[in-house]
Amino acid sequence: MSRKQLRGATAIVGVAESDLGDVGPDRYPIDLAAQASVRALAEAGLTTKDVDAVYAIAGGFMPNLSFGEYMGIRPRISGGSNIGGSSFLSHVYHAAMALEAGQCEVALIAYGSTPRADRQRKDPPPSLPEYPAYQAPYRPRDPVTGYALATARHMHQYGTTSEQLADVAIAARDWARLNPVAFSHDKPALTREDVLASPMVSSPLTVRDCCLVTDGGGALVMTRADRARDLAAKPAYLLGAGEAHWHRQISQMPDLTVTAATESSARAYAMAGLGAGDIDVVQLYDAFTINTVMFLEDLGFCAKGEGGAFVGGGRIAPGGTLPVNTNGGGLSYCHPGMYGIFTAIEAVRQLRGEAGARQVADAEIALCHGNGGQFSSQVTAILGVEAAL
Repeated sequence: MSRKQLRGATAIVGVAESDLGDVGPDRYPIDLAAQASVRALAEAGLTTKDVDAVYAIAGGFMPNLSFGEYMGIRPRISGGSNIGGSSFLSHVYHAAMALEAGQCEVALIAYGSTPRADRQRKDPPPSLPEYPAYQAPYRPRDPVTGYALATARHMHQYGTTSEQLADVAIAARDWARLNPVAFSHDKPALTREDVLASPMVSSPLTVRDCCLVTDGGGALVMTRADRARDLAAKPAYLLGAGEAHWHRQISQMPDLTVTAATESSARAYAMAGLGAGDIDVVQLYDAFTINTVMFLEDLGFCAKGEGGAFVGGGRIAPGGTLPVNTNGGGLSYCHPGMYGIFTAIEAVRQLRGEAGARQVADAEIALCHGNGGQFSSQVTAILGVEAAL
């Protein structure tokens, strides 16, 4: 299947979140994934009876089997590969190939996670670190240790400052204050001083440089473009996609300042026939403030080493020239452990003009970017309205 064949051949026709924030100890990941799925299917005018492909990560061993059973779905295609927070954009890419090949008709991509609720349970699920033998003696506090390491290197090599990283957190909070379901919707605006004075987690990253810990789930419904036009919701067409990974552990990252997003985005741009200058709105995986800086560089929005300066002056905040993470991102909207599915949910809403107070005017092309592990797996997807086909 060629890039030309896949461009615009499929579309996302339903998106939804579950309840977000703190859902309490009586609800579990599969409950949130199911709740989001029912909402997303209803938006598209479909039901579980229409679904014949499932891609799910919702806790436990063999989550696709548990999720299919829970939802009463007997899929023809079952794909639940887990490459971290970029998994869901990878699922979008893989589902598009299966749809275009005629192997399925309706694909459901679902996620649920309850790290906040897990803390309240009498018998919380175990969380085992995955340290290789050569890192275990140093007892890293992953994932923040790895991102702090990359941050320190970026600062050393390019002169990036904590003040510039604070601008990322400030912009995310400003967007979240426009989003009624964001965890930080009712929180005060941030200043550089607020970010810099917050407790240090892993030098040089403070609490405000780190993502939230919330419960949450999300779902996407996909079908072929010819069918998408007849469904209830306005389609967002997949114009381009690409994925790449170079390492698993941060100690094996070839260059702490360059990610495989350079490759995933190049593949997505090539399929879409577009470049960074064509993008109207950007949704990035911002588990830490350094993510936004490095991804803006690696995705081609600015040169390597210029990301710190690029995010200053409100450029990525409401009213700025490049709207980034318009829902508030993982820093201020929600982060249930893997954030990638929410980049696509927000992108679709922006392309439909459904984002309310945070709506970007005339948004026709959106870039979503997912990240897994410690700058490990990278997946880029470009979505567009029908006029962009």
